[in-house]
Amino acid sequence: MASIEEIGKNYQKFDPKIYLQNNYVPPRADFSSKESVVVWKLDCLVAACAQGDIGGRTLVDIGSGPTIYQILSAFELFDEVIISDYLEVNRNEIKSWLQDESGAFDWSPYFKHVCSLEGKGELWQDKQKRLREKVSRVIPVDIHKPQPLGEEVTDGSVDGLVTSFCLEACSPDKEAFECSLKNISQLLKPGGHLLQIGALEESYYTAGEAQLNVVPLKEIDVRTALCNAGYEIRDFQVYSMPASMNIGVDDVSGIFFAWAQKLQPK
Repeated sequence: MASIEEIGKNYQKFDPKIYLQNNYVPPRADFSSKESVVVWKLDCLVAACAQGDIGGRTLVDIGSGPTIYQILSAFELFDEVIISDYLEVNRNEIKSWLQDESGAFDWSPYFKHVCSLEGKGELWQDKQKRLREKVSRVIPVDIHKPQPLGEEVTDGSVDGLVTSFCLEACSPDKEAFECSLKNISQLLKPGGHLLQIGALEESYYTAGEAQLNVVPLKEIDVRTALCNAGYEIRDFQVYSMPASMNIGVDDVSGIFFAWAQKLQPK
């Protein structure tokens, strides 16, 4: 079993561009297919954000990686968005997109799809512009520290959290996964909301030369961790990975989506 330090060292081999090509273009991101895992994830996020309960001043995306799809609906409900990742290469990939630099990943199909789902009849370019304007910072995070964002963001100051394929992919075991969830949850105000996406029964994934270990989780493990971290689960969905989505870059069998609300202290 790898230690937290060994996991961090292995991530130095992580290649964001290969990771994006593995997971965020067809077949996994085929907007014409109802089987597409990306379509399923966006459906879940749009539906949760449409309920009218999520919102506030500050949204933090924990362990964003090189991706932004996970905040395409939630960002609209907050005044400020903070993006965070452990790796400088991922933070630079995000900054490249924010600055509309040549060579940045093309997220336009995602904006188009989310605009269609939200049904407001707006131009995807307008939504893209608003997101770029709302992101105030792209900062380092370490989910294994009691203050994951250091002095940048204090405990109990955040109205919403998003985290996608981070906690289970950066923890050596279930105990560390649960501890990391508690660490990031300290940032959230009581009554604040968490949107979490993650892998089920996955032991590894690849991103270029890096082969990263993942804690194999079952649905009950995630539900238990959320309850132990002081949440009420508002919605929980599971996607089973069909054969068409298995492309040899991981051994994931399913994906979970959780919408949870932090309970008031007793």
